[in-house]
Amino acid sequence: MTHGLFTVRSVAETESTNDDALALLGQPDAAGAVLLADYQRAGRGRKARAWVAPPGSSLLFTTILPRPLAPSALWALTFWTSLGVADGIEAATGIRATLQWPNDLLIDGRKCCGILCVSRIAGDEAWVGCGTGINVTRPAHDAALEAIEPPPAFLSDVVSGVERDAVLAAVLQAYELRLAQLDDPAGIARAWEGLARLAGTPYRIAIDGEATPIDATARRLDDDGSLVVDHDGRERRITLADARVLR
Repeated sequence: MTHGLFTVRSVAETESTNDDALALLGQPDAAGAVLLADYQRAGRGRKARAWVAPPGSSLLFTTILPRPLAPSALWALTFWTSLGVADGIEAATGIRATLQWPNDLLIDGRKCCGILCVSRIAGDEAWVGCGTGINVTRPAHDAALEAIEPPPAFLSDVVSGVERDAVLAAVLQAYELRLAQLDDPAGIARAWEGLARLAGTPYRIAIDGEATPIDATARRLDDDGSLVVDHDGRERRITLADARVLR
């Protein structure tokens, strides 16, 4: 199935669409491939956390972009992907998801989408895959899903009859429309800040090596994707590698 610059390669089951993409990055015939699975046996998020998605409930796909990036622009890729996913979800369902630093989309404060990108650098080029999991249709009962705290959101919680194919097509169209932005990482950050309404947003953040989470007020993204916050009356920079946001 082809959607503009992208061609979908679908399988019923795989370990991880990101792992499948890593094996293909840089191959000429892989540019623009969308690796889609109905179920992932070993789906994962940031910091190796498991991604739980019962078969048939979610859109699980990794999009290999049709062109390479400058390695210096890789930090902005997750934010670019978030913008495209938010646009696609809204186009397909009318739902405007909330962007949460660094890689989540929320509905009513609950996670409905996570993003984890992969890359392979060769000289001055980086080939990338945008790994995305979108909760679409809430399953009737699933013990693993029900054990997640806080509970996740699904698009079907808001809009009935959502079709996964329609959401995928809308996201891929949004990616294509935003491809030129990849040459302007700073512009991606400003666009993400605007759509997230970042300035003034409260964040509770668990920082590696610190015993208790901090409560802070977001101000902006730094030029490497770090989150700049106000905490205890001073400005503090929270790096992507050292923290996770608590909902």
